Amino acid sequence: MSTREWDFETTVFDKEYITLAGTREGIVRGGRDLFDRLPRAFEGINQIGVIGWGPQASAQSQNLRDSLAGSVKVVVGLRAGSSSFEAARAAGFSEADGTLGEMFEVIAGSDMVLLLISDAAQAALHESIFAALRPGATLGLSHGFLLGYLEQRGGRFPEGIDVIAVCPKGMGASVRALYRQGAETNGAGINASFAVEQDVSGRAVDRALGWSVGLGAPYTFQTTLRSEYLSDLTGERAILLGGVHGIVESLYRRFREQGLTETDAYRHSVDCVTGPISRTVSKEGLIGLYRKLDAAGREVFGQAYAAAYPVGLELTHEIYDEVASGNEIRSVILAGERLARFPMGKIDQASMWRAGEVARQDRDDARLPLDAFTAGTFCGVMMAQIDTFIEKGHPYSEIANESVIEATDSLNPYMHARGVAYMVDNCSTTARLGSRKWAPRFDYLLTQTAYTATNSDATLVKAFEDHPIHEVLRICAQMRPSVDIFVQ
Repeated sequence: MSTREWDFETTVFDKEYITLAGTREGIVRGGRDLFDRLPRAFEGINQIGVIGWGPQASAQSQNLRDSLAGSVKVVVGLRAGSSSFEAARAAGFSEADGTLGEMFEVIAGSDMVLLLISDAAQAALHESIFAALRPGATLGLSHGFLLGYLEQRGGRFPEGIDVIAVCPKGMGASVRALYRQGAETNGAGINASFAVEQDVSGRAVDRALGWSVGLGAPYTFQTTLRSEYLSDLTGERAILLGGVHGIVESLYRRFREQGLTETDAYRHSVDCVTGPISRTVSKEGLIGLYRKLDAAGREVFGQAYAAAYPVGLELTHEIYDEVASGNEIRSVILAGERLARFPMGKIDQASMWRAGEVARQDRDDARLPLDAFTAGTFCGVMMAQIDTFIEKGHPYSEIANESVIEATDSLNPYMHARGVAYMVDNCSTTARLGSRKWAPRFDYLLTQTAYTATNSDATLVKAFEDHPIHEVLRICAQMRPSVDIFVQ
């Protein structure tokens, strides 16, 4: 594990330190009481252009507009002829007042440009976007994909501009939903990381923190743009989406083979993961989930955990290597070029997901089973991702958020309300491609090698019980939103 001390300097916000597993990290707590500091954070910025209207762009543009309350103009930029113009108008942006326009005109007219179009579009258009930026502008990203793409091609960001990132640890719908649900609650929102890739103005840190606070982040922690894209791309292919997709499909079939009905098999697999497991881990951590089980349940948990952890560790390391080598980024770009001819289909018509539609119709959350085998399997893969990130030197705030908090506080509640299939069919193109590629690997290895060898390994279970992530999650839980996300 890297011994780097994660630290930064800010002249606008109050920095504090937390110590996670022996590493000191500087953080900034958010809150609506800080919104009056935003004009100072954005000093020298008269217009923020938010480019795109996908889940992150639509959420972030509205949150920033509401938080800034006119002190800095927020303008949405879209491709000429985009079908998203109507949705942006419905959200209160308009050509008439200059808050909605063609993307390159908005880029050229903005002092700070938040580039929130798809990863493939960023790769395809980056040269034109860079050329349109004002001298001395600030370029903001919410994902490090473009850095990875540039590194592959021997490219770089333009000199003479600030390059920063603010990366909410949740889907765009969660960023907006928790901001709105927390309108009367100080600090309700989605945690975010920030990174400064280039600081020409000397104001990059404060602008990044202002952006994060304006989005409603309860706390903001530091990372690097490279560290972010490595953990983000790996995470969405592992426990955040691809892994959980493969886990629940394998468990559902296992329970059906044991004689459970379609509805009961769905309750013990998907509903159990997205419901009681996620709710417990969100507030009590992984160790809190384990302690909730009785002695017999802990024995079953241990058997499943010891079987699933090695599979999770092998696959998460493989995914990480594919991302770090550039193979996964190349795969996304190549797939994007094929999509016009070979569009992605939906998975929601498979029998398991049709059974889920039926199961959700009369679901009583208070009576959902906390299945010990499901809990052990899910936690085994989640802990494998945690250990991979520790080995690769990521900061503990990033590890906790990318491996646990984003799953339990943002993604899984949406999957619980609408189904894992809904998430796989409706998230970003990069995440959808990753899930389709890696979920079958998790499914296959769990089914073929893990479930056939479920003998409790006391060494692995003891390592789980003593793991430093439990104290990390306890500290992070003190900064979680006091408002739980609600999804109809």
